[in-house]
Amino acid sequence: MSDIAKMAGVSTSAVSLALNGRDGVSPETRRRIAEIAASLGWYPNAAARALTGRRVNAIGVVLTRPPQYLGREPFFMSFLAGLQAGLTGVDGSVLMHITTSVEEEVATYRRWSAEKRVDGLVLLDLQVNDDRPRIVTELDLPAVVVGSPQHAGGLPAVWTDDDSAIRAAVTYLASQGHSRLARITDHSRMAHTSIRTRAFLSACHDLDLPTPAVVEIDPSNGGTQEAIEAVLRRPNRPTGLLFDVDLMAIAALNVARSLGLAVPADLSIITYDDSLLCEATQPAITALNHDVHAYGAHAARMLLNVLDGEPQPDELDALPQLIVRESSGARGTPTP
Repeated sequence: MSDIAKMAGVSTSAVSLALNGRDGVSPETRRRIAEIAASLGWYPNAAARALTGRRVNAIGVVLTRPPQYLGREPFFMSFLAGLQAGLTGVDGSVLMHITTSVEEEVATYRRWSAEKRVDGLVLLDLQVNDDRPRIVTELDLPAVVVGSPQHAGGLPAVWTDDDSAIRAAVTYLASQGHSRLARITDHSRMAHTSIRTRAFLSACHDLDLPTPAVVEIDPSNGGTQEAIEAVLRRPNRPTGLLFDVDLMAIAALNVARSLGLAVPADLSIITYDDSLLCEATQPAITALNHDVHAYGAHAARMLLNVLDGEPQPDELDALPQLIVRESSGARGTPTP
C-alpha cells in the first residue's frame, strides 16, 4: 500500500479506501490506484480480508457423490459452470469439494465456517427430512437451496417444477398408446426423487393406467444394464420407460437392442435432464429439457442477494419442456 501511495501521490488511507471500494476518493483517483495496483501484480489477500470480517468472494458447493460418477454426469458440470458465470460481475469464484457421505459434507461446512473460507453456500441434493439447512443456519453460513422449498428448511430456494414435468411426460406416453409404464431412478432418499415418483404414480392413477413399476438403481455400484434387463424381461413388460438420468436411458437403448426390442416400435424411452448425449445416440433420446447453465447462474444471483442482505423469496427457475426425439412415439412406430 505504501508503494502504491507513493506512485499515485496519495496517502495510504486513500489507497485502502480505493482498493476496498469505499467512499472517500474520487473516481479518477480510484481508477489510477487500481491501475497501479494491477501493474504491480497486487491482489487482495483473502485470508486477511476474512480476519476483518469482509467477504472472501467465494461461494462453496459440496457434492456428495462418487467421484467417478460425477465425471460422467453432464448435469453437474453445466450447473457449476453456470454458478461461476453468475459470479462474474463480482469477481467471485466457486469453491467445490467432493465427499462420499453427508457426514463428510457437514464436516466440510463446519471447517469452512471456522476458517471463513466462503461467504455462503449452495446446497444441492437435499434429502427428505434433511438436517443440512438447519446445520448451516446454526453455523451462520448464508445459503441457497437448489430444490423444492418444501424441503429447504426455511432457506431461500430455487427449483424446477419436477411435478408438472413428470406429469407431462406420462401424459405424452399415454397419448401414444402406452399403458404399461415404469420409472427407473437412483438415490431414492433424494427429495427431488421423491417428488418425481409421487408425480409419476399420481399421473398414472389420474389417467387410469395400470399400476406402474418404480425401480431404484444405484449406478455407482454398476449393474445398471442388468437391472434394466430384468425390468424388460418381466411378464407384461412395460412399453414406456421414464428415467431420471440420461446415462441410464442410454444404457436402456443397449439393453433393448440385446433383447431384440425396437425403439420406439416396441419400447419408448424418456429421460429427465436433457444433454448433448441424448442427441448423440441412435435413436436420439426424448428428454425433459431445461437450461442447467442458467439454473446455476440463477442460484448464484440469489445467493449474492442474500449476501447483500436483501430479502430473498423462493424462485421457480423453469418448467422443464418435453423435447420429443426418435426414442419415443406411438406403439408400433418404426425405428428411424
